[in-house]
Amino acid sequence: MHDAVWVFDSVCVLCSRGVQFTLKHERKPSIRFVAIGSKEGRRLASQNGINPDDPATFLFIENGQVKEKSDGVIALSQHLRGPIRLCWILKGVPKPLRDAIYDVVARNRYRIFGQMDQCLVPDQDQRHRFVLV
Repeated sequence: MHDAVWVFDSVCVLCSRGVQFTLKHERKPSIRFVAIGSKEGRRLASQNGINPDDPATFLFIENGQVKEKSDGVIALSQHLRGPIRLCWILKGVPKPLRDAIYDVVARNRYRIFGQMDQCLVPDQDQRHRFVLV
């Protein structure tokens, strides 16, 4: 059973590395990873007002609540071990400022970090947690 769903841009190097980081640092294997280009990812993105062909954010869905941008990062961080969990402190920063910073990174992610020619291929042990097509 998965407690949360992360809808991510599977061709974005930053996003794919974020998934790999999450897999390595999860407190428990509770997140299901859904590529935004997959059938399910496109559906979830569209339902939440995100263009799956040009995503400006990712979605983190937990307990029926959809979070995106900086709220999604903060929610995701609570599933991880180590200092990254301190991201909850960012809630003290006004949301418009947090999201403005998120938007700058999101708009420039391909230029700064690059794009993958093919989507992330998870290890055999983790494959059951992914929706990539």
